[in-house]
Amino acid sequence: MKITKAIACATAFATLALSSTVSLAAGYPERSITMIVPFSAGGPTDTVSRLVAEAMSKDLGQQIIIENVGGAGGTLGAGRVASAEGDGYTLLLHHIGMATSATLYRKLAYDTLNAFEYVGLVTEVPMTIVARKDMDAKDLKGLIDYAKAHKDTVTVANAGIGAASHLCGMLFMSAIQTPLVTVPYKGTGPAMTDLLGGQVDIMCDQTTNTTKQIQGGTIKAYAVTSPKRLDVLKDVPTAVEGGLAGFEVGIWHGIYAPKGTPKEATERLSKALQVALKDPNVAARFAELGTAPSSASDATPVALKAKLESEITRWKPVIEGAGQYAD
Repeated sequence: MKITKAIACATAFATLALSSTVSLAAGYPERSITMIVPFSAGGPTDTVSRLVAEAMSKDLGQQIIIENVGGAGGTLGAGRVASAEGDGYTLLLHHIGMATSATLYRKLAYDTLNAFEYVGLVTEVPMTIVARKDMDAKDLKGLIDYAKAHKDTVTVANAGIGAASHLCGMLFMSAIQTPLVTVPYKGTGPAMTDLLGGQVDIMCDQTTNTTKQIQGGTIKAYAVTSPKRLDVLKDVPTAVEGGLAGFEVGIWHGIYAPKGTPKEATERLSKALQVALKDPNVAARFAELGTAPSSASDATPVALKAKLESEITRWKPVIEGAGQYAD
């Protein structure tokens, strides 16, 4: 009799859990969703997030609201999401810093690989090696020669530890085997302002932040870090063309959810992401910024998880070699 009751209770519990899951799958989302962007408004990652969030909202039938939670190289925003309830209503859009912070920061409030569920990859933005507009070097080789000859005074700006510009700057110094004077800022805006004003010499940053300045002639472009030249910057050679063999790096972006978010929710979000990335307006705006939407096969939980794992492995020796850590 007791066994029969136990079986009945177990069956009822399983049925309740199943019905709850089905309810989520059928009605989700029933209200607006918050997408945390772990960097300041107006930056390149913020630009990507707003384009994608608007298009995803149309497919989901509910608004995705962007909330900027900047600080500590993106780890504050990521930590906020890691500790949030896994109900499908809190998301994180983060770039490559999600992978590099696992090595950059000695103490993280979350376990990078195990604190999140995965939605999918959004885009991979090429980087540009740029300098103040009055830099004398005519090409990338000349810039490298100049940097090596003046390594104690040449300044490399970045938007703070963990920012895309910081990572690319480290990779650049590693590639030319020359440590330079790094100047960290609290965001991309002030870093670009000082580059425009000639207060710093070099910066390596995303096309989403540099394309308009390059086109306007207010900074000098020396290379793009993509495998081939970009249509939006046809006159700018690749870093490989300029003599930096193997120097190809893109700042990929992905969407995450807190651990425990139901699979039905992440799959629904992934579907909405795939629809959004096919939106002609998104594709057109991305093209203007020198990037392109991820493919449908990359805008999936499996692809994002694999990317994160491989990038943690790739960047660990670069960061350890540079010895630039944050507490």
